[in-house]
Amino acid sequence: MSTILIKSDDETGRMLSELAKKLGSEVVDLADEKYEDLALAIAMDAVETGKEVSEEEILKQLRTNK
Repeated sequence: MSTILIKSDDETGRMLSELAKKLGSEVVDLADEKYEDLALAIAMDAVETGKEVSEEEILKQLRTNK
């Protein structure tokens, strides 16, 4: 089993969702807020340095990864 995450506009998202369902895949719709939470968790997991990072730097990284 594998998971992919695709960020798209509403119309494209609907088409991709319909296609995935027709192919037998499970589709989970994430609100932007949940997407940001997930992106932050992935970034935190990938970079465990023990150093403190400012909120401004975290938000900057989140904005550039969208």
